Amino acid sequence: MKFIHRAFLLFVISMVFFSCQNRPEGKPQKSVKMAPNKVEEISETIRVLKQKPVDVGIPSGMVWVPGGELMQGAAAKDTLAMAHEKPAHKVAVDGFFMDIDEVTNDQFQRFVEATGYITVAEQEIDWEEMKKQVPEGTAKPHDSIMKPGSLIFKKSKKPLPNLYDFSQWWQWSVGADWRHPGGPETDIIGKEHYPVVHISYEDALAYCDWEGRRLPTEAEWEYAARGGRDGATYAWGEDISILAKMANTWEGQFPIENTKEDGFEGRAVVKSYRPNGYGLYDMAGNVWEWTSDWYNNKYYRERAAKNEIAINPPGPDAPFNAQNPYVREKVIKGGSFLCSDTYCASYRISARMGNSTDSAQEHLGFRTVVTVEMVRQNQQKKKE
Repeated sequence: MKFIHRAFLLFVISMVFFSCQNRPEGKPQKSVKMAPNKVEEISETIRVLKQKPVDVGIPSGMVWVPGGELMQGAAAKDTLAMAHEKPAHKVAVDGFFMDIDEVTNDQFQRFVEATGYITVAEQEIDWEEMKKQVPEGTAKPHDSIMKPGSLIFKKSKKPLPNLYDFSQWWQWSVGADWRHPGGPETDIIGKEHYPVVHISYEDALAYCDWEGRRLPTEAEWEYAARGGRDGATYAWGEDISILAKMANTWEGQFPIENTKEDGFEGRAVVKSYRPNGYGLYDMAGNVWEWTSDWYNNKYYRERAAKNEIAINPPGPDAPFNAQNPYVREKVIKGGSFLCSDTYCASYRISARMGNSTDSAQEHLGFRTVVTVEMVRQNQQKKKE
């Protein structure tokens, strides 16, 4: 079996650390070397696609994100930034089209109906394949839980002294998948415009292939999330007091009580909050979103040490997570309805996590991007 349920594996064998591809099509990565204190001078020589070509229409459900430069990583004023968000480093990206909102249940259902695709969470589990990715000698879990499913969130009934132990609020649910986001007894009837969840990286890639699109790189995602506010901590600026008006997150004491000040306890209908400067919705909160970059917690330090501006960076060549050497993770961005100021505060623009490519959870979805070249290629295919 190609796919392995990593989220399930992490849960049942209690691997303590848990975070809450192919390179994209296009030109190879370029960079411009910077002399000390000469960033602005050098950056003026960079040429990226900013304006949408007049002969290329905007694909349905997308917006044009004009190319430009940004300091990728934690803003200097961000006191909640984690080590793997630092140091900030300068990058430049060509303009591209991006989905206005996260891919919805309705959109994903059309893909499944057209292709017959079966998601990772719906596939049978093969222990012979699974054990190749865990320490030798790991015992096989009981057959009662070696069945298709995914992780769903459960509240705690009392305060938790250790918020690093994810097993206190995640529960393996046989039968949980994109059609049954809260477990086998739930469904998506009437929730066509909610973001689709329980989507693995492989599932997201399959959808992208069908649509003629791809996942954003981490640099593209962060650039788009900033909406023209380079250096800002949040997509709307610096005012954290208006968080409940701007994003679907967790208010109250995590994971015991959610006051629902923002209007939702779980996922929200897409476009429930104001868009950012580029017209993109839900770039903070609601559900985490896949990017195409490998998660490597040494990458930012290595990138900054090169002292150069990376143009359209595709991320590190290989994954690396010192706390879990067996896992191969991709970067996810944006935070979710479970993010709290007392837990991870991952509704910040620079926040990032690693997620195993073959696992999916109740708070993980995606959105797609497409380049000018890809739009032209798709148009040509339709003519043929």
